[in-house]
Amino acid sequence: MHNQSARSGLLFALCGFALLSCGDAVIKSIAGAWPGTAVAALRYSVGATGLGVFLLLKEGKRGFALPNPPIQLMRGAAVAAATILFFSSIFLMPLAEATAIGFTTPMITALLSAFFLKERTGKATWIASLVAFSGVLIILRPNVAALGWVALMPLAAAMCMSLMMMGNRAVAGKGSPLLMQFLVASIAVPFVVSAAVIGHFSGFAPLHVGVPDWTIIARACIVAVSASFAHWLIFMGTTRASAAEIAPMTYVQLLIAMALGILLFGDWPDLTSLLGSAIIIGAGLFLWHQKPAAR
Repeated sequence: MHNQSARSGLLFALCGFALLSCGDAVIKSIAGAWPGTAVAALRYSVGATGLGVFLLLKEGKRGFALPNPPIQLMRGAAVAAATILFFSSIFLMPLAEATAIGFTTPMITALLSAFFLKERTGKATWIASLVAFSGVLIILRPNVAALGWVALMPLAAAMCMSLMMMGNRAVAGKGSPLLMQFLVASIAVPFVVSAAVIGHFSGFAPLHVGVPDWTIIARACIVAVSASFAHWLIFMGTTRASAAEIAPMTYVQLLIAMALGILLFGDWPDLTSLLGSAIIIGAGLFLWHQKPAAR
């Protein structure tokens, strides 16, 4: 019975992570048509509205709470910054490369937790982190040469996601998963909308928010719905299988991102990108393998 439940959990997680990569591909298809700040603003506005409706229907007015406001503010600001940075990065870089760099989030989270949350960080975490960052440097080297320092945006996005993950730990158990998802999305809205407005009036042409084609609005809405559904699938997976069993499924994102990049955008990865991606995945799997032993 446990094996059957674990298999269903892995299938839920697999579908969830695959859906996230599909959403990233949809976002990349908007590149050049609308700025990343505007896409992020529309995506979170739609997502927060939908989550709010579901929260009201499921838990009623009592379901709306704000436990630990400073931490919730940090979660919202961090995910807003991460989204803008990542959306902008996949506009400029191959999808698979930006996705691979994003997989440094668990290692960054572990390191930051040691400093800010005073959590114990073992030797395996430090080794995995150093190895993963060597993979990041391998991927970034040709991109920095071609794009300049803007190529560091996916790494900055990973750092912001790490801050959100630490915030998640701080508020764990203080509300339902649906409430936590609604709070992070709704608090992110003012930040992403402000970024879009500032960018529009900055005079920097790529950030000018014009009237979008209806297909752009549709794609942003699709991503808002698909991302929320993907996170629900991943959550359902964790209710059927352990976190340790689910963890390797995250790397499906990279494989699908690579396939979609080739099929939809003609982004064939070179040997340097493949080597860097393999090193990051290897570091993540090493860290995952070490966790049971650490416990």
